[in-house]
Amino acid sequence: MNRLLIIDGLNLTRRIHAALPDEADMDSLYERVTQACRKLLRGHNPSHCAIVWDGDAISWRKHLYEDYKKGRKPMPEALAKGLDGLKTALAEIQVHSVNAESEADDVIATLACKLAANGGEAIIVSTDKGLLQLMSPHIRQWDHFSQQFIDIEAFEAKLGIERHQLLDYIALCGDSGNKIPGIPGIGPKSASELLRTYRSLANLYHSLGTLGSRQANKLRDGRDMARLSYKLARLQTELPLNLKLSELRVVQ
Repeated sequence: MNRLLIIDGLNLTRRIHAALPDEADMDSLYERVTQACRKLLRGHNPSHCAIVWDGDAISWRKHLYEDYKKGRKPMPEALAKGLDGLKTALAEIQVHSVNAESEADDVIATLACKLAANGGEAIIVSTDKGLLQLMSPHIRQWDHFSQQFIDIEAFEAKLGIERHQLLDYIALCGDSGNKIPGIPGIGPKSASELLRTYRSLANLYHSLGTLGSRQANKLRDGRDMARLSYKLARLQTELPLNLKLSELRVVQ
């Protein structure tokens, strides 16, 4: 069975870079990222490997909602200048770079879902909780910094929802890390309670008459924002990628 290791490039690299005593020390960065990737290859023994990088194009999400990811710190200049050299170093150890036009997440999602649909296994290396919507028996997420697979059951318990409700949950209460707005006045606790009772966003909106007038009005007034937030949070899994799986093979 094919096993594809998919590394969220900037998620891994920016955290390693942030821990460097000297942010301009690219030699140390190359060494530490390369060491991390070697460890990932040894630990997961993939048949194929890709590290996916964000591109410079403006995301479709930003076009849809101008405040999406507003306030994110820009990439440090030294790191931006050093990325090409890092990609070259990683290619030498069979960690193949895939460059997204804008956000890496949709490319990661497409790679993982296509492989899973064809009977393979995908292991996503990232701490980004937004990728948990992809979790299935054939797609898992590894946190390199805690050295463990992300516990989806613990994540469900923390939010008070089931994994299939994640997008509905974000539609209701938003995602502050990505500046996804959600519905004004609906917080995480209310969102989880509503989904526990009504199970889905669609059921909830079909049942507004059973709610108190104040909450029903919030939901009614925020319907368009809920739709927008759902779209922003949902990963694209059918991007046209000019890429063959054979190009990502790891030669043992």
